[in-house]
Amino acid sequence: MPGAAFPYRLTRMGVVMTPEPGNAQEAEGVLNPGSGHTPDGTLYLLPRLVATGNVSRVGLARVVITDGVPTGVEREGVVLEPDQGWERGAHNAGVEDPRVTFVPRLGLHVMTYVAYGPLGPRTALAVSSDLRGWRRLGPVLFAFDEALDMDLNLFHNKDTVFFPEPVTGPNGVESFAVLHRPMWDLGEVKPGEGIRVPAGVTDTRQSIWISYVPVEDVLADVTKLAFWSGHRFLAGPEFAFEELKIGGGPAPLRVPEGWLLLHHGVTGVIDGAFSQQQKVNYAAGAMILDADDPTIILQRTSEPLLKAETPDELSGIVPNVVFPTAIEEIDGQKYVFYGMADSKIGVARLDRTTLDPTDG
Repeated sequence: MPGAAFPYRLTRMGVVMTPEPGNAQEAEGVLNPGSGHTPDGTLYLLPRLVATGNVSRVGLARVVITDGVPTGVEREGVVLEPDQGWERGAHNAGVEDPRVTFVPRLGLHVMTYVAYGPLGPRTALAVSSDLRGWRRLGPVLFAFDEALDMDLNLFHNKDTVFFPEPVTGPNGVESFAVLHRPMWDLGEVKPGEGIRVPAGVTDTRQSIWISYVPVEDVLADVTKLAFWSGHRFLAGPEFAFEELKIGGGPAPLRVPEGWLLLHHGVTGVIDGAFSQQQKVNYAAGAMILDADDPTIILQRTSEPLLKAETPDELSGIVPNVVFPTAIEEIDGQKYVFYGMADSKIGVARLDRTTLDPTDG
């Protein structure tokens, strides 16, 4: 639908979580939450809690709802800490930026997160039935694809999130699909190696890729969720607000048009992959992916749906950041939770602006 108005918009509704004074585990911010409902229907955020020294944990916080709108949280502790050897380096540690997708076919919440270990950021998985107890499935392994002429396991990877429902994989097999963002600069892993990309990739900017896991394999053994194959490029930077790179946001949301994927676009200058950036600007955009084949992009925003404009978004640990990571429905209305300047968590109302002709 080239040139058509994008059928969704975001409207700010306020700040729902700020660092708790005197809480050492939140000294460097609360941000970029996952989300989910416990079996009794209670809505929770799973925020990234950053302690002094940039050490991150995943917390659990019940969402306070006032007149149908999220207005705050009540903390209920920490559910994931960097207590595995591969989640800690000699001078760093962290479990970062959880994305949580409830997968009805499995009856489980699936968390993708970044393990900040000895060699830098690596995608990892954990699953839970109640959001409180999490079973680690370990770091993700990418199946080798000779056609790519590259092993994706070599690269740091972030912004990973599963679709909630199976789709048809590239080989025609019913599969769970997952989005991810490989980071092509191997110089961050081994100095001097520089930027390396798979065969056929001409744009070295960080982009959104998609991989798959056969449903049959996972139903037989849930640990297979951590073995990804069928890797494909999905979307790269295309518009001005995405000039530096793009990455996925919350779990894709099934909508009448297909799959709604919120993403972030970045402009500015990156000062090394492991730095708390000071010269970048993150904004929220969106795409509509085909319902049957999510590698097909039907529509995308040429301008941000939300960009850093308020004091809480403009000033913080990393200034000028709007970073959407979770979508939840409350009383029939959908809300997007997002990181604000890597310091606080905000919420925006998600509205559909056009009606599909088949809606009647």
